[in-house]
Amino acid sequence: MSLPPKIYRVVGETIRARRSKARLSQERLAEKADVTRNYIGQIERAEKKITLETLHKVAIALKVRVRDLVAGL
Repeated sequence: MSLPPKIYRVVGETIRARRSKARLSQERLAEKADVTRNYIGQIERAEKKITLETLHKVAIALKVRVRDLVAGL
């Protein structure tokens, strides 16, 4: 069973909002989360499905809890 695309859009929008609030560029967030800038952009645009591992790394980089990034679901 595949998750609806809306889930990835909501998570991507939340990550973008949190990143902006933290005044981080995609590049800086990518460095902190140990992923590529391109991948952060694809997650934010819901072009890639974020893994739990990456979601955890992004949460740590943003200094929030994973549940804060999925609260809109």
